[in-house]
Formats: sequence, C-alpha cells, structure tokens
Amino acid sequence: MKMNPQVTKIVLYQNLGFLAIIVLCYLDELIKLPSLIFSDHPFAFVYRRTTLEILLVLAVWFVVSRSTRRIMERVRYLEKFLRVCSWCRRINYHGEWMRLEEFMQQGFDTPTTHGICTECLEQQRAAAEKARVSRETAAKAE
Repeated sequence: MKMNPQVTKIVLYQNLGFLAIIVLCYLDELIKLPSLIFSDHPFAFVYRRTTLEILLVLAVWFVVSRSTRRIMERVRYLEKFLRVCSWCRRINYHGEWMRLEEFMQQGFDTPTTHGICTECLEQQRAAAEKARVSRETAAKAE
C-alpha cells in the first residue's frame, strides 16, 4: 500500500512525540529532576511509579495510534473518489479537468468509442416519434 508522504510525516511525528514522552518520564526519575528543580534533597528512585507512567503513556500511544490509523485509512478512501463536474461531466485527474475520453486514454490507456444505452435509445425514439407526430399535425393543419 502506497503511503502519502504527508501521512508518513504525521505518523512519524506522532511516534517521535510519544517516544520523547517515554524518555522524559524515565529520565525524570533517573536524573532526579524534581530534586534539581525544587530542592537539594534527592528523592528516592521509585521504579514502580516510572513503570506505571510509561505503561500509561504506552496505552495512550496505542489508542492514539489506532485512531490515527483509522482516520488516515478513511482519508485515503475518500481521496480515491473520482471527481466529476456536475455540469459538463469532465473528470478531475491529477488536478486537470478533462473529458471522459481523454481520462480513459491517459489514466488507463483504454481507447473509447461512443454508443447509446437502451434507456437513452428509448428516450430518443420517443422524442423522434413525438417530433414526427407534431410535424404531421402541423402539416395537416396548414
């Protein structure tokens, strides 16, 4: 699966941020940061508290990582939609609006030809018959 460079940056920064938080939690106890900031009295290194903090950060990291992954999958799914102009039926392909025939040739190397579907054929036959009847009616009226 091809990853968007912007998505890769988001995931990378998220993971680096969580790793930094884990390292800071550990270093906080290891170098006795509270005693350096607040007083000269060193505190005892409590492994249980640091381990609990790291486990909590890992749990949050897991939840955020899963949420980010789901959001990015949804964004990738929505980016796959083909945008078609409502008025002229042109297709937006790589930022350029082009006719369907050009899109099929460029995007898929598929030659195109024209035809008519059965519904449109019936509509056109009905319209032609209506026009013929109205011409005949107009010719008889004259």
